[in-house]
Amino acid sequence: MTKTLRAVSLTALTASAFAAPAAAELKYENNSGGYVKLYGQLNPAIISVDDGQETETNVRDYDASNSRVGLEVIQPYGANTFQFRFETALGLPNSTETSQLGNDFGGWTRQDIRHVDFSLKGNWGKVSAGQGSMFADGAAEQDLSYVGLALYSFTADSNFSFLFRDTAGALSGPTVGDTTDDFDGSRRARIRYDTPSFNGFSFGAAWGRNVLGEDDDRDYYDFGTYYSNEFAGAKLNAALAYQVREGDGSAKREDVIGSASVLLDSGLSFTVAAGTRDVDSDTDTDPNYYYAKIAYETENWLPNLGKTGIGVHYWDGSDFNADGSDSSVWGVGVAQRIEDYNVDTYLTYQNYAYDDSTDDFDDLSTVVLGARWRF
Repeated sequence: MTKTLRAVSLTALTASAFAAPAAAELKYENNSGGYVKLYGQLNPAIISVDDGQETETNVRDYDASNSRVGLEVIQPYGANTFQFRFETALGLPNSTETSQLGNDFGGWTRQDIRHVDFSLKGNWGKVSAGQGSMFADGAAEQDLSYVGLALYSFTADSNFSFLFRDTAGALSGPTVGDTTDDFDGSRRARIRYDTPSFNGFSFGAAWGRNVLGEDDDRDYYDFGTYYSNEFAGAKLNAALAYQVREGDGSAKREDVIGSASVLLDSGLSFTVAAGTRDVDSDTDTDPNYYYAKIAYETENWLPNLGKTGIGVHYWDGSDFNADGSDSSVWGVGVAQRIEDYNVDTYLTYQNYAYDDSTDDFDDLSTVVLGARWRF
């Protein structure tokens, strides 16, 4: 059975935004080098999920880069710079809140708050405090390809809650979110320090708590390094991080994650990522994965619009959800910049496979067509 498209109110919200050229930046400067800036984005997408027997198509806020609004304050103080950032998702019906069993829309909650972040930066480094990114946030997702806005190492943004269907037709399998991950770092109420850059390398560490969640008194801490440089026109970004979650009577969890991406002057790019998780428990699995992508981008194909990007990627994981399980994802995507309207459009297809010792499951495939408008 095929379920028909169910459009949600966010399409009406974004229609007027795409009907006119992009507005000027909402930035207000003072006479001492500081400024206040308002910013945000809308990212609706048509998402169609086929579980092997049924197809469900909906319009949702795309979780790969959800709709949000924010406020940034920058103020120099001598050789140092103070920054305050507030940012929250809008709480629109999200792509992770839908499955074959229906919708679980939560609306706006405090967990939609992304940043309430204070920082001070100087030639000695940067100290940050408040709700914001842990140091490992982004360590598994270094990606210089333009198509990376919709095709990157975390593959479950579009169908996180959908279940795999077994060969008998029952929804007996785990969810897509249970079977694929990149272990990338999180946002927490934290204290963080970043060193200055040394020949492209920066180092740092953070400690935090999940104060926006309920009944989570565990400690989160991490440390690692980022690298960014250019060589003869080629750009290279890389990261490596170690992160831990422990306390509150739960099993200690340790992750080692890393990623690297190179963008050549020709527009060709190569991206890789990998991660492993160790849980100090006899009942939890210790999954691992690797990821690779080849992409190409150019401004020559549709010069009147803007940059075009295409890519193909592959993710492979073991021991997700169950010991001995195998998970894989492959996908292709295209992204198109519409410069005059400050819009990035994208179309992706991804195929998800999962098997474990309990049963065989049908592959699940997902098509996403979306557009992200920023202001």
